[in-house]
Amino acid sequence: MDNLLYHPGLIASFGVLVLIMLALDLGVFNKKSHVISSKEAMWWSIAWIGLSMAFSGAIYQFAGFEKFTQYQSAYWIEKALSVDNLFVFILVFSFFRVPREVQHKVLFWGILGALFFRAIFIFAGVALIEATYLNKILNYFGREGFKYDINIVLFIFGIFLLYAGIKSWGGGGHDDEDKDYSQSPGARLIHRFFKVSKNFDGDKFFTVQNGVKMATPLLVVVTVIEFSDLLFAVDSIPAIFAIAPDDPFILYTSNIFAILGLRSLYFLLANFMYMFSRLSYGLAIILAFIGFKMVIGPFYHIESSHSLMVVVGVLIGSVLASIWFPVKTEPKD
Repeated sequence: MDNLLYHPGLIASFGVLVLIMLALDLGVFNKKSHVISSKEAMWWSIAWIGLSMAFSGAIYQFAGFEKFTQYQSAYWIEKALSVDNLFVFILVFSFFRVPREVQHKVLFWGILGALFFRAIFIFAGVALIEATYLNKILNYFGREGFKYDINIVLFIFGIFLLYAGIKSWGGGGHDDEDKDYSQSPGARLIHRFFKVSKNFDGDKFFTVQNGVKMATPLLVVVTVIEFSDLLFAVDSIPAIFAIAPDDPFILYTSNIFAILGLRSLYFLLANFMYMFSRLSYGLAIILAFIGFKMVIGPFYHIESSHSLMVVVGVLIGSVLASIWFPVKTEPKD
């Protein structure tokens, strides 16, 4: 079975599982805005990772070891990139001075947006890849194909990821630390269509002041987070296409499970980011490796199980390096 989109049982299980968990998250456990404790965040992180691993077990049961390793590889690539992106979320919340008790709501709505946009990116990407095999294009025009079937889009993605990996090597710091997020595209979009109040109104996106309905800064923050996720997808989506370019189900489910656990992971790791100070080096290696795999794919196939070992090994190594050799930060003037 090459494409798990043709397995209705897995599709139904994934949809039901995600809907139930989102309903419990928002409607039961977080019905009222409150500060998420490290203990609560830890249990939610365990729950999401556990569900992700259980779902990968179902994939192994129904589709075999190859699909299982594809799911695992795509999941951990997205999870690693998401952890690095948590730093940006911390900066956004700090810049807008978002109260801790409403940060969960911001991340929740950000996740819902990711569910929608990632589906568009992944399914459109798979269709584009399917249409851009060089031999298929040549055959369409009546020309003889090559010995090696090169895909134009995957080759471009591979070159881009190689460049991104090399460029990000050693970029242990984040250039976004001094960024003015009030001038980011998401913030400008809200200010263009709404009057924005200066103060938060609990967890409301809109408020009424002096008889005038206005957006609150919380709506601005949600939109900034959504735009940030779109930028994050520029790295993560091309990277996972190297794992299973012909199976959008594997790509989407692994991507979404990794993102769904991001909210709880944010609250768990916000005070422990020092444990990931060397993660940028690991991500640089992973991006370069995935790019290399894409470029040489038509000539030499790297098994998904080998890719999984490389990704997991690099992630573990970068975390251990962060703990043993933490980056020393100098106080700002």
